Amino acid sequence: DLCEDPHLFVNGISSHDLHQGTLGNCWFVAACSCLALRKTLWQQVIPDFNEQEWDPKTPDKYAGIFRFRFWCFGEWTEVVVDDLLPTMDGKLIYCHSNVKNEFWSALLEKAYAKLAGSYEALDGGSAADAIVDFTGAVAESIDLVQGKYGEIISEQMKLFEDLLKVHKRGGLISCSITASSGSTNEMETEMGLVIGHAYSVTAIRKLRLGERLIFSFKAEKLFMIRLRNPWGKREWNGAWSDNSEEWKKVSSSERKSLGLTLENDGEFWMTFEDWCKNFTDVDICRIVNTSYFSIHKTWEKKMMHGAWTKNSEPLLNRSGGCFDNKETFLQNPQYIFDVKKTEDKVLVSLQQEDRRKYKKEGKGDSIPIGFEIFKVEDNRSYRLHKLTVQERVATSLYINTRTVFLKRILKQGRYILIPTTYHPGIITKFILRLFTDVPSKLRELKADKPKMTCWSLLCGYPRRVTQIKIHSAEGLQKQDRSGGADPYVLIKCENQNMRSPVQHNTTSAIFDTQVIFYRKNIDSPIIVQVWNSNILCDQFLGQAVLAASPSDPREQQTLQLRGRGSREVAEVPGHITIKVFSSDDLVEL
Repeated sequence: DLCEDPHLFVNGISSHDLHQGTLGNCWFVAACSCLALRKTLWQQVIPDFNEQEWDPKTPDKYAGIFRFRFWCFGEWTEVVVDDLLPTMDGKLIYCHSNVKNEFWSALLEKAYAKLAGSYEALDGGSAADAIVDFTGAVAESIDLVQGKYGEIISEQMKLFEDLLKVHKRGGLISCSITASSGSTNEMETEMGLVIGHAYSVTAIRKLRLGERLIFSFKAEKLFMIRLRNPWGKREWNGAWSDNSEEWKKVSSSERKSLGLTLENDGEFWMTFEDWCKNFTDVDICRIVNTSYFSIHKTWEKKMMHGAWTKNSEPLLNRSGGCFDNKETFLQNPQYIFDVKKTEDKVLVSLQQEDRRKYKKEGKGDSIPIGFEIFKVEDNRSYRLHKLTVQERVATSLYINTRTVFLKRILKQGRYILIPTTYHPGIITKFILRLFTDVPSKLRELKADKPKMTCWSLLCGYPRRVTQIKIHSAEGLQKQDRSGGADPYVLIKCENQNMRSPVQHNTTSAIFDTQVIFYRKNIDSPIIVQVWNSNILCDQFLGQAVLAASPSDPREQQTLQLRGRGSREVAEVPGHITIKVFSSDDLVEL
């Protein structure tokens, strides 16, 4: 009824196809503009698009329905809508194309509104959330003001290289200006930018300047970024805007390769420095490569579905709030993973369930969430009940966005990741995604202590739990001509042996090795031995014997190394610095 010759696409799909309607969802239109740049991505969202197209030659095949797919909480979900679209005076009210007979954007918006619960649920939102729903990407939000990217040039250049890499590898980026005191949303700055408005990033380039321009500029390259306003008009009017003098200094071939158009179409270039100074927030959506058949870095991915749930019994409660809630923090879900390499870059994404469906009840806002990462004992396999020797290595932002992201380089060892709501007692679901270079064996810790079985009656059940942290070994006997050694620590408890990594060419080694033992025979001591690593046969350097009883001091202590066997009492060069915690309550540590 809206036109004579309707089509899903007219001359393909483009970021210029979309224009925002009366709904306050510039963020959705910005996300669609980003999506339109990547053919492989939009074909996932609009499957079998050729078959869904209107065909005037075979009108009997047209069923009046369209299929779309969204990445919904870890799974691809298909949404089917009919071709009835909201109109007023014969015109589309909401998102529409700049071509009257093209309808892919309006139909996609309808399908997304159905997923969210209503068109009303799309009034205000995040471009990053929409991009994640379109692609399954990993979203990261950066505060450009807090990070001082407009002031610190080194940070600015790191961010540029990061965004350039993300864009080249198929990622999607959007940005906005948060309203400050004295300004309101949709107010225009004197530079032509709209406050509280989502812009899509459509290109990132290093612009090379010709030889004749070197005297005019300090550098031969300019770092440039191209943005698009979802309104399809109102552009940046500062340096390098469409009609600025700067473009006259660039060759016509370079302008052509940049796709420069001198129209008020909502798309414009600006320098990266100006972008950092004028925008306040950027959402980076990484398409993390998990394919083994790729020239780019391949990541190992693990995804876990979880939930924060309430229970009056502390050992069963799973909604303990953030780290500030000392009494209940460790009652949250706990996930354990291993870093197998000496060092590994780790990407963590924590995403809460989409709460837009609760908007009608006044509960549509995201809950403040975040997570903590602790380096724990190398052999831990039960839940953590008390923080003693563990090292707090990473803390995410706590923020009321759907997704919280963290990038960290972690050393070899075992880690516990604890996702939390900011306040205790809040119930909701989440998904946790972890990306590492080598498999991490991410899994949830559910058991509080070893399970009692029929074998326990025959073989015995643990009566005591002991944690040990070996901080260092110093003053060790020299083992080679250079005056060094290659020491490592071996910790023995009943039938278990735990070994630290080797520290090379030193007689004063920092280990920071943590272990935990559930002990059946509490009279059997724990033995900490120091060895020197050799190619043919490792050499014993000394040991310390620990009773490790609950009454022993829990402060850090330094112990003299001694011999073994018949020389067990004799002192040998060197001493070790350790902490020991023991308890006869198996769920204390």
